[in-house]
Amino acid sequence: MSVSETAAVDNRWYADLRYGLFVHFGLYSMLGRGEWVLNREQIPLAEYRTLADRFTAEQFNADAICDLAVRAGMRYICLTTMHHEGFRLYDTQLSDFCTTKTAAKRDLVAETMAAARKRGLKIALYHTLNNWMDQPDAVAALENKADYETFIANTFARLKELNEKYKPFDVMWYDGWWPFNAEGWRGEEMNKMVRAIQPNILFNGRNGLPGDFATPEGHLSAPNPWRPWEACMTLNTNWGYNAGDHFWKPASTVLDMLVTVAQGQGNLLLNIGPRGDGSVPEPSVKILEEVGRWLQVYGEAVYDTELCTMDLQKREPHHRADFSTVFSMTVKGNRMYLMVRHWPGRELTLAGLECNVEQATLLGEKPKGLKFRQDGDKLTIRGLPSRSPKPLYPVIRLDCDKPASLYLTGGIRVPRVPHPRYDPCPSDIML
Repeated sequence: MSVSETAAVDNRWYADLRYGLFVHFGLYSMLGRGEWVLNREQIPLAEYRTLADRFTAEQFNADAICDLAVRAGMRYICLTTMHHEGFRLYDTQLSDFCTTKTAAKRDLVAETMAAARKRGLKIALYHTLNNWMDQPDAVAALENKADYETFIANTFARLKELNEKYKPFDVMWYDGWWPFNAEGWRGEEMNKMVRAIQPNILFNGRNGLPGDFATPEGHLSAPNPWRPWEACMTLNTNWGYNAGDHFWKPASTVLDMLVTVAQGQGNLLLNIGPRGDGSVPEPSVKILEEVGRWLQVYGEAVYDTELCTMDLQKREPHHRADFSTVFSMTVKGNRMYLMVRHWPGRELTLAGLECNVEQATLLGEKPKGLKFRQDGDKLTIRGLPSRSPKPLYPVIRLDCDKPASLYLTGGIRVPRVPHPRYDPCPSDIML
């Protein structure tokens, strides 16, 4: 897809989604050792296929999953229609390796899309380009020209069927781009084919082309220069269900991630991996609900926020607005939000303001304003509770006389003469 084709599609709505639910589910969920188990353990394909005979997904409840997303404060959902194992969660005429033709006898994609639509959630469909099960596979395609043509034709046929069968949906979420680049995947032709079926659909950038948004995985770095982006993270350390993975991220960590992407005007796509029967692990539910309760009170500090960095050097905003000893911040027009990680006691000080604060409010508490004093660029808020009023990150909102901004240098004061960037030479901080 060319730059001009990308620019022709409205992706502004996508940049404001902010928070979504990723769902990794497949035959690998039955084994409980992660979504790459077929590859990592080199399970014979014929043996692996027999899992489909026992795949009933009796506890997979699309309505309950979408209700969880709504309670969590999410605005979209992304389901793995087919992961690298090649098992389709939908009805297909191209293979018998799918949920409708095996023990489950259900179209989980159709069920999830219907549930999402009822709840007003935007829909992204994940579909891997690579496929370990179907033959010829990508390795054969590398080795033989005829196999390559067959492999690519099969990939295009799957994408065409998926888009025609389930349109309209909002995002075509490619994955599994190895071993080819955009030319090898015939990426421009691929996107053109999909856009002919769904003219307003958005693409991620995992067929070798930039796509309509970036998808950093496992980290929260906004693209530089900025463009719409989505950080995909998982709630523990595996994407597919792993029975031994109990390293759950607490709600406080999820909120840190959510505020970080909000500062970068990005989205957080947070993954859960249902068990083999389709049930969602209880820790996933508990964590997402806790974050959802926080968003019910403080959501204005996260949704529809603008790009916010701590401007350590004028016009060189390289660092996220993170005063990690006390708080992180987001901005929206003339408002600045301070998410207080470590409660400072009765007094909080913020320096470097390039605007005048007109009102300070502790969200979720009595509506009267907080007492404060501003001397130049230095703000002091007094009379706060001695202890945090909430167990999880209370928020202070500052209403200012103009767009909220902050400017500090690497020194204790701002020089009165032209001065270099915070990093006058390349640094590994932002690599």
